[in-house]
Amino acid sequence: MKLATLNDGTRDGKLVVVSKDITRYCLADNIAATMQAALDDWDNIAPKLEALYRDVEHQTVPCERFHEREAHSPLPRAYQWADGSAYINHVELVRKARGAEVPESFYHDPLMYQGGSDDFLAPREEIPLKDTAWGCDMEGEIACITDDVPMGVSSADAAGHIKLLMLVNDVSLRGLIPGELAKGFGFFQSKPATAFSPVCVTPDELGEAWKGSVIHLPLLVDYNGEPFGRAEVGQDATFSLADLVAHAAKTRNLGAGCIIGSGTISNQGEDGGPGKPVSDGGAGYSCIAEIRMIETIRDGEAKTRFMAPGDTVKIEMRDKEGHSIFGSIEQEVVQA
Repeated sequence: MKLATLNDGTRDGKLVVVSKDITRYCLADNIAATMQAALDDWDNIAPKLEALYRDVEHQTVPCERFHEREAHSPLPRAYQWADGSAYINHVELVRKARGAEVPESFYHDPLMYQGGSDDFLAPREEIPLKDTAWGCDMEGEIACITDDVPMGVSSADAAGHIKLLMLVNDVSLRGLIPGELAKGFGFFQSKPATAFSPVCVTPDELGEAWKGSVIHLPLLVDYNGEPFGRAEVGQDATFSLADLVAHAAKTRNLGAGCIIGSGTISNQGEDGGPGKPVSDGGAGYSCIAEIRMIETIRDGEAKTRFMAPGDTVKIEMRDKEGHSIFGSIEQEVVQA
């Protein structure tokens, strides 16, 4: 099924069930007032939402027109947002650009940071930027939302705790990252508010494209109206979303509504080296930092600038028939 949260001016919005083609919705407030309320009692609430989803599809209940611009992030705020790094190709490029090796542990022990979860951007909300020297970048990712996950869960069992999936724009301020990491205490100011897709879906909605707790479809990233990234999400993933959930739960329980991200989707080139731009027949990139890394490795310096006011980004995923699955994140950078 497909769910969304309409931005009604309240902090947590109102939960709606969305049609498969993302054109219609039906209020679900008689089942659960908010997305978080549904997740808190998922085993009891989900079957009722599924029944309403079938009614929406069969057009046996009154529906309203669904406008993506009226949607908030599926969870406008969350108890926890943790982002991993499932695509080691991305990490390898970052390290290679500055002449550093990737520690062997990175290939079996995921990277993860704790993001801010009290203030997400809506899918069509502007990205405020105070200073272009901060190096504003988009990061196209996927993420899952869990129910209650027990501490010490295995990757195999963690898969069953993935209840919903969505897309991510994990906005990063690259110019602030080196100084923060040098302190040895991780990201904070360099990771401003994140945006998620207008719609989230249950894994079964993806059919055969959901295998091994990874989505096997390309992530479409457009930058200033031009194709920028077409990376295959199911390719070159060192870790699955279930692996990342298990990693996050190694020493703590995860509460219902926990969001776990995949990190930037990144593919190697056909020869195993850095990938090519979409314009050159490659899969392109899901963030600007990656093409800058490749430019640095190839030319000795980065030429592609980071985002500035007026720049736009669109992140979407389509099924094999070309239909949008999650709706699209569409944002413009503006002067704060």
